[in-house]
Amino acid sequence: MMRYKEEKEAKNETFRKYLESSGVLDALTKVLVALYEQNEKPSSALEFVQQKLGGPTASEYEKLQTELSDLLAKYNELLGKHEETCKEVLAQK
Repeated sequence: MMRYKEEKEAKNETFRKYLESSGVLDALTKVLVALYEQNEKPSSALEFVQQKLGGPTASEYEKLQTELSDLLAKYNELLGKHEETCKEVLAQK
């Protein structure tokens, strides 16, 4: 039982060092301090954190999903036209 606890503590310490060396702890600390220092707290703390860390907000994400869907449809349409044109060119030879 004691060995398990020591292994778990060692694993936790390794992970903590990893987060610290990669800058994650500093980034999270800065964002949480910024949230704490807000006079008017945002309605969504999660969106605030995402925005400060550079991620898209929920509405931006939905917009990007729609844009991706539209672009994929356009790509498939153009790919079909390209294949059709290639067949026509090969048929003329």
